[in-house]
Amino acid sequence: MGSAAIEADRSVPALIVKIGHYPLHHGGVGAIRSLGRLGVPMYAVTEDRYTPAAASRYLTGAFVWPTTGLEEGERLVEGLLDIGRRIGRPTVLIPTDEEAAVLIAEHGDELRDRFLFPAVDPALPRMLASKRGLHELCEQYGAPTPGAAFPASYDEVARYAAEARFPVVAKNLEAFERRRAPVVGGTTRLDDAEQLLALARMWGDAPSVILQDYLPREEAEDWIVHLYCDANSACLVRFTGVKVRSWPPHAGMTACAYAVPNPALADLATRFIKDIGFQGVADLDWRYDRRDGRYKLLDFNPRMGAQFRLFETEAGVDVVRALHLDLTGREVPASAQIDGRRMVVENIDLPALLAYRRSGYTTPSAPARASGTELAWVARDDPRPFFMMIVRFIGPGFAHLLQMWRSRRRPNPAARGHGLRALPTVLAGRLRRVTRKGAA
Repeated sequence: MGSAAIEADRSVPALIVKIGHYPLHHGGVGAIRSLGRLGVPMYAVTEDRYTPAAASRYLTGAFVWPTTGLEEGERLVEGLLDIGRRIGRPTVLIPTDEEAAVLIAEHGDELRDRFLFPAVDPALPRMLASKRGLHELCEQYGAPTPGAAFPASYDEVARYAAEARFPVVAKNLEAFERRRAPVVGGTTRLDDAEQLLALARMWGDAPSVILQDYLPREEAEDWIVHLYCDANSACLVRFTGVKVRSWPPHAGMTACAYAVPNPALADLATRFIKDIGFQGVADLDWRYDRRDGRYKLLDFNPRMGAQFRLFETEAGVDVVRALHLDLTGREVPASAQIDGRRMVVENIDLPALLAYRRSGYTTPSAPARASGTELAWVARDDPRPFFMMIVRFIGPGFAHLLQMWRSRRRPNPAARGHGLRALPTVLAGRLRRVTRKGAA
């Protein structure tokens, strides 16, 4: 059937909304291409005129608006409304990060005159983007999730360290505090109480941190669920896939993944969506724990995931197309996902591939051969974003290699003895400044 049969409303444009500085975001480029190929006018908020997204042939207009994520909500709303006035007609909003998703939900009454977006409970996206909020929702509705603690002081960290079963994982508690006062550069594995306490001494009096049970990689698989739900929280499209590689290894954004059918996981995610009353596009990260045979929810991103183009139905629908079709009153064709598709994020999969080969980690659920490959950056009909990405990646990429070399000579104390497993701690700060999981 394919995308030729999709009848999008070309009179309604779409706007890619990002907050913060992460110009190398392939998800935004994917959304511009996905709807642009249907003839939908596409606009985007960009850091400058030279981001890869701004170079896409499918972009009607770029609004250069550098933000940090530290601005007051009212200022950001004024900026969006100004963009809406400049576009001059109702526009579908597509957030690419938690900050944008929360802003749109919490200021829906102010934005709805200019824009189209799902009428989700204003408080829900912030709760889902919070590690503590998500953990509490999982406990309330019976969704499996790793055990976790939320220490509010160094003394509470010390009490936890005395009883915890190591290793454990430390993460920033709130998605929004990672810009203001991050306690870790990213997901950080801690192997003993000494490492945890050494790190906790730098967190201040009130650390914004979650300490989570570690699910051993040799006993687990990383799965992803992408879906779009309408005003009744009915999933019009839902997709499942398995993550093969990420960068930083085992703790970062998807570098390579396959679309793999998993009805049990799809049903589990759908039930949770229905229970909490979510509407819109969502990207959920699950880890299958072979020790007890359960899928455990790690992250719920209440917005488009960067790797969403991994998934497409036989009718040519992905979650971004489903969003636009539904909000403009068009039918979303019902059909199954295309299985076996592979997505590769070129700029981060090469180092990930090298790291995973050395670690010996494998993903049994991944197919032996892909039915097709979706590249994050390279597109025959839209080559310029790839070349712009290369230009902007050279400097940070060299810095990452240099830091890798230095880290292997002087290992980070919080990750010593793990070779390439230390890279998430060593590189996360630098890497997230240019590629960030919106960003996941």
